Amino acid sequence: MAQGEKQRSVLRINLDILNAVREEVDAKPTHILYKANLSHERLVRYLDDLTAKGLIEVKQEGENRTYSITPKGVGFLIEMRKAEAFVQGFGLAI
Repeated sequence: MAQGEKQRSVLRINLDILNAVREEVDAKPTHILYKANLSHERLVRYLDDLTAKGLIEVKQEGENRTYSITPKGVGFLIEMRKAEAFVQGFGLAI
């Protein structure tokens, strides 16, 4: 990691993935991978975790796998945006 770069928190990575999934109706893993800036191995781990928590759902059609955000996931993003705005009001970041 270059000097001055911050490592993203697990929360920030999850938010990046949820935002990437929300942008598309049926998000393909490759698109999520690029938008969230993750390796394939890490992406799979995070997608499995978010699916298990009910924030996203996976759709499997033959060889094709896509992801979509659930209502619970949308609610989580809305609340996190409120929390992020609150925290930023104090000059901090999530």
